[in-house]
Amino acid sequence: MLNLFEKGKKYKEKIAIVDEKGAYSYENLLEKSQEVANSLLEKEIDLKEKRVAFLVSPSFDYISIQWGIWQAGGIAVPLCVSYPFPSLQYVIEDTQAEYLIVAPEFEEILSPYRKDSSIKFIRVQDFQASAKRKLPEISKDRGGMILYTSGTTSLPKGVLTTHANIEAQISTLVDAWGWNPSDYTLSLLPLHHVHGIINVNSCALWSGATVEFLPYFDAQAVFEIFMKGRVNVFMAVPTIYFKLIAYYDTLSEEEQIAITERLKIFRLMVSGSAALPISVMERWHQISGHYLLERYGMTEIGMAISNPYHGERRAGHIGQALKGVEVRLCDEQDNEIPLDQPGEIQIKGPSVFKAYWKKAEATAKAFTVDGWFKTGDIAVMEDGYFKILGRDSIDIIKSGGYKISALEIEEVLRTHPDIKDCGVVGIPDEEWGEKVVAALVTKTHLDTEALRLWIKEKMPAYKVPRTYIRVEDLPRNAMGKVTKNELKKLF
Repeated sequence: MLNLFEKGKKYKEKIAIVDEKGAYSYENLLEKSQEVANSLLEKEIDLKEKRVAFLVSPSFDYISIQWGIWQAGGIAVPLCVSYPFPSLQYVIEDTQAEYLIVAPEFEEILSPYRKDSSIKFIRVQDFQASAKRKLPEISKDRGGMILYTSGTTSLPKGVLTTHANIEAQISTLVDAWGWNPSDYTLSLLPLHHVHGIINVNSCALWSGATVEFLPYFDAQAVFEIFMKGRVNVFMAVPTIYFKLIAYYDTLSEEEQIAITERLKIFRLMVSGSAALPISVMERWHQISGHYLLERYGMTEIGMAISNPYHGERRAGHIGQALKGVEVRLCDEQDNEIPLDQPGEIQIKGPSVFKAYWKKAEATAKAFTVDGWFKTGDIAVMEDGYFKILGRDSIDIIKSGGYKISALEIEEVLRTHPDIKDCGVVGIPDEEWGEKVVAALVTKTHLDTEALRLWIKEKMPAYKVPRTYIRVEDLPRNAMGKVTKNELKKLF
């Protein structure tokens, strides 16, 4: 039996999950997940890593289905609730899923699979109580989950993690961030990504804590939940913090004071999945009394680097390697270089994924000959803390012989009083190789010539954007991360 379920047995009477329908104990969760496992197995002894795709809103049902798939020996394939049919179809068919579990609200969009003889279409309401049966023994080297990359440079790839990988990802964070049974967290991140599945839900449930679901983000609803006084751990992406700040700023002084007093007693607040603008970190500190804990990870590795739970959380930096994770910086030939020089982050450790699903060549390319995973992210260490400079080929702009960090320019632009947000990219240019350009979300009409003079006082001329455009909003993926390839098309 996997450790996640064994730990759940320790907290049987405690509330595990709160959703729109009610509150559920760990015992409820274990019983319901066994029902799911029984139904999936039917006459089989073990699903033997058959892929089970499921489209279910964040809820008690979501967790019980995920746990049931794992207990039956299947590989869980969570689908994104906001995807159009072609994107869902891609994941279902790429994984060669043999089972498809669908909540009532998604039956219509996935109705083409009702008549597909190659897949078993199961409605959530079809799971019924049944006699307990012996569940298979699952070795930890077996596949447990397939999550898909965001596909920024090619078609999304399925990231296959084993049960051992999943447990390493969870236990590392439980230890690093001090998770405990008295914690109560709000889960509002998409549950087809490692951030929501591992960092929030699985860490909480591993620890005997409580997870409350908010299926769709709404700033007012978030603050209303906070004001009930139960939540003490909160994890979100920078976009969510930005929206919470914007809503907070519309409230009366009395309401703001009440929220601030409530937020001050939280145990932990974390930001991830995209670079946290320093301006957002500083404003949130003014509002909440908390310096957000910024960390670094990705679908393939879980979390690898984190600012400390106890100790200085340094703005603009992602921190140090987590326990059990090896980190090195390398040049373009995969030679290790000193940490004070910019290089690609490469990772080793038990949390690193097994393979890209059915993509042997892509898997081989993702690792060095000596087994280090190549993240594609460029970083440098400053005074003991890693700092992300950007993603090679996306955030690292090669212009006029210089390597320029788009993230650094974005940070400077965000300090301008009339700029709400921005995105910096490099576009092909005959003279420069790549030309630095910027898309701006502004509060008012902004004179770009005046802006150019303003930024020249703050950074070298070769880093100053040569073209600016104004946009209503920046293109983003489901996690709120700016999609730079879509941004480039605007130019």
